[in-house]
Amino acid sequence: MSAATATTATSASITRNVLRAERIKLTTLRSLWTTPLVALLLTVGFGTAVAAVVGTKDDSLTADPGLGIHYGLNFGQAALVCFAVLLLGQEFNTHMIGVSLTAVPHRGRLYGAKLALGAAVALGVGVLGTAGSFIGYAAFVPDVWDAPALARSATAGVLYPVLLVVFCLGLTAVLRNLTAAMGLLLPGVFLLSPLLSGVPGVRRAVQFLPDRAGQYALRYADDPQVAYGHWTGLLITALWAAVAAYGGLCSLRRHAA
Repeated sequence: MSAATATTATSASITRNVLRAERIKLTTLRSLWTTPLVALLLTVGFGTAVAAVVGTKDDSLTADPGLGIHYGLNFGQAALVCFAVLLLGQEFNTHMIGVSLTAVPHRGRLYGAKLALGAAVALGVGVLGTAGSFIGYAAFVPDVWDAPALARSATAGVLYPVLLVVFCLGLTAVLRNLTAAMGLLLPGVFLLSPLLSGVPGVRRAVQFLPDRAGQYALRYADDPQVAYGHWTGLLITALWAAVAAYGGLCSLRRHAA
């Protein structure tokens, strides 16, 4: 075996061990493994409950089925934000990040493992949440499965949670503080951004925020007041996530534990 091959094999083995260690943290810390479950329950539960109560009586949700199908995600994403912030932020607040970096001196590898784990969990929530939301909504509102925008809305429903978690992880790494990240992200995604999107003077700017752009991709119908297409909205969220992830890496490399 050549030296280069041995180095590659050793690096792969170390990466697997780091991923295994992060998985153990996730499964043993109750706050980490319960928040994705809460996100899933809120996403499917609220969407199905609203469909059962409103049904076909109120066309505010049925006129654009994407709004009704993914209604529960408005609540589930709050739990996803909490999960992403806790996954990294609690290590900064408890100063355990120093212990983690002692065990894994390569900061990029540790950060990449957290991003990979967070994205994998969010992907599971996205797949199960989207499937459950479609099934729950279709049980009370007909004509959901034959819509031409079905595939795009379902794809966005799976990918949006992943991009949201990556974005929140990156921003948490930049801020290096759980309280600051939670205080900025949770009200921003759950409250401030939806409210500002209804204000005429700032709506054009707000529509480019990561949550607004990503959620537009969930919708079936076009909105003439939105300056981009549905797929472009998902791309905008992906760009936000990429910038935040890179910023988090730079912050982690620049600052001492």
